[in-house]
Amino acid sequence: MNQKALKTLEYDKIINQLTEYAASPLGKELCRSLTPSSDLEEIRTWQAQTTDAVTRIRFKGSTSFSGVRDIGDSLKRLEIGSSLGIHELLAISSNLTAAARAKAYGRHEAEQDTRSGAANRNTTGGKDGAGSRNTAGQNTGAGTPDSNAPEDDYDSLEPLFAGLEPLTPLNNEIKRCILSEDEIADDASPGLSHVRRSMKVAADRIHTQLNSILNSNRSYLQDAVITMRDGRYCLPVKSEYKNQVSGMVHDQSSTGSTLFIEPMAIVKLNNEIRELEIQEQKEIEAVLASLSNQAAPYCEELRMNQELLAQLDFIFAKAGLARHYKCSAPVFNDRGYIHIKDGRHPLLNPQTAVPINIWLGRDFDLLIVTGPNTGGKTVSLKTVGLFTLMGQAGLHIPAWEGSELAVFDEVFADIGDEQSIEQSLSTFSAHMTNTVRILNEADSRSLCLFDELGAGTDPTEGAALAIAILTFLHNMKCRTMATTHYSELKVFALTTPGVENACCEFSVETLQPTYRLLIGVPGKSNAFAISSKLGLPDYIIDEARNHLEAKDVSFEDLLTSLESSRLTIEKEQAEINAYKDEIAKLKSRLTQKEERLDERKDKVIRSATEEAQRILREAKETADQTIKQINKLTAGAGINKELEEQRSRLRDQLKKTDDKLAVKAKGPSQPISPKKLKIGDGVKVLSMNLKGTVSTLPNAKGDLYVQMGILRSLVNIRDLELLNEKDINATLGDGSSISYGGKSPAKGKGSGSSQIKVSKSATISTEVNLIGMTVDEALPVMEKYLDDAYLAHLPSVRVVHGRGTGALKNAVHKRLRQLKYVKEFRLGQFGEGDSGVTVVTFK
Repeated sequence: MNQKALKTLEYDKIINQLTEYAASPLGKELCRSLTPSSDLEEIRTWQAQTTDAVTRIRFKGSTSFSGVRDIGDSLKRLEIGSSLGIHELLAISSNLTAAARAKAYGRHEAEQDTRSGAANRNTTGGKDGAGSRNTAGQNTGAGTPDSNAPEDDYDSLEPLFAGLEPLTPLNNEIKRCILSEDEIADDASPGLSHVRRSMKVAADRIHTQLNSILNSNRSYLQDAVITMRDGRYCLPVKSEYKNQVSGMVHDQSSTGSTLFIEPMAIVKLNNEIRELEIQEQKEIEAVLASLSNQAAPYCEELRMNQELLAQLDFIFAKAGLARHYKCSAPVFNDRGYIHIKDGRHPLLNPQTAVPINIWLGRDFDLLIVTGPNTGGKTVSLKTVGLFTLMGQAGLHIPAWEGSELAVFDEVFADIGDEQSIEQSLSTFSAHMTNTVRILNEADSRSLCLFDELGAGTDPTEGAALAIAILTFLHNMKCRTMATTHYSELKVFALTTPGVENACCEFSVETLQPTYRLLIGVPGKSNAFAISSKLGLPDYIIDEARNHLEAKDVSFEDLLTSLESSRLTIEKEQAEINAYKDEIAKLKSRLTQKEERLDERKDKVIRSATEEAQRILREAKETADQTIKQINKLTAGAGINKELEEQRSRLRDQLKKTDDKLAVKAKGPSQPISPKKLKIGDGVKVLSMNLKGTVSTLPNAKGDLYVQMGILRSLVNIRDLELLNEKDINATLGDGSSISYGGKSPAKGKGSGSSQIKVSKSATISTEVNLIGMTVDEALPVMEKYLDDAYLAHLPSVRVVHGRGTGALKNAVHKRLRQLKYVKEFRLGQFGEGDSGVTVVTFK
């Protein structure tokens, strides 16, 4: 990618911001060296890494890569057997600490639980080599992901985290021995511990001896203190008493009034301390050599850690930049198609930046943008170029999800004033020099961006040159975007296939740009309106209008008319959408009102029916009791048979009346052919007033199963009505809600069971007749009837099976014992049908 385009499109400013999100010097260096790629697979890999880092930050929070240092030189010294210094070993420890922190961050929750359990079982560990388990229970080998973690959680960053080697025992040993860059721990080695104890004893003896001398010769001393000169303990003696204190003079004060004398009594002790200090230094060097020897076998792991940590720091810096600008991952293609949805230039104020929508490369490969100055043309140009560079560098772009970018081998940009005094180039010459270079290097895999193409010279010649240049690039199939004020280019875009006009919208009422980019509409420069707003006198503007050619005036008037028509269409479209929304709301309210009226009507009918049935039941019970009393009184008189016949006729008459009063379910508006019915068809069960889907095909009798939410019932095809697609407002069988009579049950107005009860109680009879059926035929009919009666909350029902051989009665009783919602059942008493009827009571 050419450096001029990177600078012109301000790619370097994005890189500077990216660098601020990196925590380590190595990560910052990777950020500074980031350049766009033209390899589609590499770009997709980079984008996936950025996306996965953003996802991890969103779900797990951010992590820190501070403390990662460059230990390359130290590793080279280890490889040749050299011993490292304190600061070099501390740098290795810092990298291992960062690796352990990153390893823990990259681990999944299930994997963490497994490893913490292993840590509880394995609290001691030996050498932490590649693939071994350390004292913290973490697998420090490059190994494969833990099989206990869900596969869906693994992403493109998993290999990077898995490749880290924390080498915990080595890190702990370095931390134990080295406390800081200036201090080695006393217990770093037995020899060092012994030497420092000896030094402490010798220092105590010196202090005791010096305190004794100090107390006995206080008058000779300048101050009653013990000082050190050249690493030896001394006393500050007044110069006039120097002969009174025997010893070695090490220093004197600036005035010469004080001499620092080492008394002869402690010379031997000071010599002993000096010898111990030399021995201490040797022990420290031995400790550093030992630590270096322990680190030497892991040079490759340490180098890999450094590279992986720098790479992760770099990737998470890209994620931090994406989160800051609220970016999304663009979709890349190799077809040269660009479609930016609500893109915002990242260097503009996000509070005031107006999102733009740009597409290029599908229906047209050349876009000519016109409009007034300060209207946003150049920003649109730079947005396309900068988004392309950012996307090809693996960075997310501040645009809406689903934005598409194409992969280009080169991005060329001729934007801004290129004049140069040193090179004796005018504005036109500088632009033309850059344009010539672009024409020589551009091909079908190039994106070319021109700002004010052909400007800086005679307008007629400039427009002709611009058309010729754009025609050449258009024939080369380059993706090109150019801004201009020339009307000739607007006409060129209108008359040339594959070339499209665009404009930056300008409000004539407020004389302010709206910064919206409108593709397909040529724009006006609005120079007169802007000049008038800036204070140019009207008589000058009128004079300027007189100098316009008639064709220019006509073309500008045409553009004005098109702009006015566009605004009118947009306004009318908004009004139409508002009317559609209002109509939809009114239709919804009307439908709800009709449903409420239907519910009220059904309620009135149900109330009247229930009252009539109650009166009939009372009359029936009264008649049965009266007949029983007559039977008792006339026992043996020979008239029982006649009374029984009269009672049967009365019961049949009452049943006919009861059937007439029962609310009959409406038949289907159009009968369904069994051959046309398919599993999964949406149907409405008329007797239940429920909607569902067909679960089985109808049998020879037309019976089939229908799934209505959690309810699966056997119904007859004559009780079904096919639904249109717009009537299917419930998804059945997958746990979704069920539509009850075209309307979902409102919250707080009863459950689904109560809705079913309303429809059932209006149609269910109090008995089912199984006489004449075989056992196989009767049991399904009885079960369906009992299901319906139970849902209708009837307290008890009658199952009429007749006396016959008793096989049907026994089968009915056996099945009733298996039904959980049956509380009890018994044979009918006198007047209820005797042993030919079973009375069932529900729970």
